[in-house]
Amino acid sequence: MNFTGLDIIIPVLVVLVLLFLFAGIKTVPQGSNWTVERFGRYTRSLSPGLNLILPFIDRIGARLTMMEQVLDVPTQEVITRDNAIVAVDGVAFYQVLNAAQAAYQVAGLENAILNLTMTNIRSVMGSMDLDELLSNREAINERLLRIVDEAAGPWGIKVTRVEIKDINPPANLVESMARQMMAERNKRAQILEAEGLKQAQVLEAEGRKEAAFRDAEARERSAEAEARATQVVSEAIAAGDVQAINYFVAQKYTEALARIGSAPNSKIVLLPIEASALIGSLGGIGAIAKEVFGGESPTQNTRGANRPPIVPPGQG
Repeated sequence: MNFTGLDIIIPVLVVLVLLFLFAGIKTVPQGSNWTVERFGRYTRSLSPGLNLILPFIDRIGARLTMMEQVLDVPTQEVITRDNAIVAVDGVAFYQVLNAAQAAYQVAGLENAILNLTMTNIRSVMGSMDLDELLSNREAINERLLRIVDEAAGPWGIKVTRVEIKDINPPANLVESMARQMMAERNKRAQILEAEGLKQAQVLEAEGRKEAAFRDAEARERSAEAEARATQVVSEAIAAGDVQAINYFVAQKYTEALARIGSAPNSKIVLLPIEASALIGSLGGIGAIAKEVFGGESPTQNTRGANRPPIVPPGQG
């Protein structure tokens, strides 16, 4: 069987066309972008899916992941503003937004982001005191994110998050901080106890003041009542009513005798008045009581009821 030149050329052309097609068809996976270079110069970026390029003229340059990526920041020592040395590590999240800039604006993208983050961690945390450093971690993260994202913007990178994972002061410094914290808590406890005692004393003093005020007011009311009673008796005497003065004197006699008789240590009572005057006074008291109460004299009802004996002077 004789083969002509056309019989050989056609299969060769078919093979070349197939190779050309296979070389020109590019399938980009989801979440990635590829750059296309023509004679070494960037021309365009290929998005996920089926793409065609010119074989032997165009070639794939950089294959970049457009998904958000995480970058571990290794532990490094940082000297704070108050000369404390702490060990710090962290983590950074970033995403490629522009494949061309990420591929051609910086060499070694991950290494560049890592060094940028570490440098700014030292700068930001080195400008703060240790106490401020330990208590303001969220503020540190926000400040680092703003600085690193602004610096990585020309690279087509969006830094989405920068987090400080651990801040480890030296062991002796941790012990000193624990003692300081204990002393501060004891101080606050003593202050609260002193304030409570002060408040209790103030309330007690206010209570005594209020009680004294009320006692004084009660004595004032009693004095007013006594003065009113004396005024009424005086007006009655001035009007010629002798029974009023007799009633007033009888009331005082009765109260005095009741107090003397109720004393537990009184057995014999000596009165510096004559017996006849005492009997006359008691008789007057009985008459006044009859007129006032309209019944028997209280002295008759209470005669002989637990009253101590009355002995005139000189008969004891």
